Amino acid sequence: MITDTLALLGLGFLLGLEHSLDADHLVAVSSLVSQKTKVWKAAITGMMWGLGHTAILLLVGVVILALKIVIPRTIALSLEFVVGIMIVVLGTMVLYKLFKKRHAHEHDSTYQENEGHTHMHAHAHGHSHDSGSFHMHLHEHSHEALSHHSKNPHDHNHQPFIVGIIHGLAGSASLMLLILASIESMWVGIAYITVFGLGTMLSMAVLASLLSLPFVFTSKHFGLWNKRIKFAAGLFSIIFGLFTLYRIAFLERLFF
Repeated sequence: MITDTLALLGLGFLLGLEHSLDADHLVAVSSLVSQKTKVWKAAITGMMWGLGHTAILLLVGVVILALKIVIPRTIALSLEFVVGIMIVVLGTMVLYKLFKKRHAHEHDSTYQENEGHTHMHAHAHGHSHDSGSFHMHLHEHSHEALSHHSKNPHDHNHQPFIVGIIHGLAGSASLMLLILASIESMWVGIAYITVFGLGTMLSMAVLASLLSLPFVFTSKHFGLWNKRIKFAAGLFSIIFGLFTLYRIAFLERLFF
């Protein structure tokens, strides 16, 4: 009994590793890591995707294992349709950010004379206010430079978490059918989903790191190629998402 359970959990972990290789997962994560300039940040993105994916699988899994229900085909296809919409949105966001930065760059180039501003300040020279002398002088500094220091950039890790949740919902049907067909104990089922999720988190962290390499490398050395790769990633995401919508709506006959 224990041996069979361990074998089942081992299979779940291996399937979790393989699960990240699904095309829709890779396309979505590629869009997410296209904005990263550090490989380790891309790895965190992959882990957050896996965490969201695992969290929703656990939630849905507990309900299905407890109530012994099967997800209807229509609901499963509807969730996959939502994934298609999400992939299109992610690709559109990549292109939007790309063109927005391009427009901002052109605007800055047009008004270069406004980047540096001259101000008059009073300065005290000397070791004390009594002995020091005050004088006024002009100096120039860039507000653009100050804005970089004043900003507190942070990664929106909630985005890959939400994307992982949506992917988890769409993939829960086939996974739960597999579990219900072979697992009687709820605790074993929960353990199965957990190790499955750990495998998914690990593999997606590695894959996200690998997928980010072209974006990270070109962002530091080849700005033009960085823009081209981002454009290609965003466009491919949109095309893939539209094809997914077409497949589900017409080939899988969700609405017909």
